[in-house]
Amino acid sequence: MEAVRVRRELLEYLLELAGDFYPNEFAGFLREKDGIFEEVLLAPNPHFGSTSAFFNLWMLPYDESVKGTVHSHPGPVARPSKADLHFFSKFGGVHLIIAYPYTERDVRAYRSDGTPIGIEIVE
Repeated sequence: MEAVRVRRELLEYLLELAGDFYPNEFAGFLREKDGIFEEVLLAPNPHFGSTSAFFNLWMLPYDESVKGTVHSHPGPVARPSKADLHFFSKFGGVHLIIAYPYTERDVRAYRSDGTPIGIEIVE
């Protein structure tokens, strides 16, 4: 199975964000550099609720380094919902879902069609 590469520092930050927003979801866009996800971009003026997260896409800057998305689930299931799959289809790339209780083993990666892919943590 193919794997997405994520910098450990970014993954730790994403886990912290998920915990800080709990019991609400959070969402962001992942910036890639040299094949490794290095940064998260949070959209201005987001709404992060207990069952969804949304923001005005027109407020996002044009950024060719954005190659994926990330969002949290306040429950223990990291599988994409129908709404997640709809969102994935609009952005292409790779999508991370972080489920409660927000540890490394609670992170899953998916292609836009919902196919799972592996995660390689890069130091």
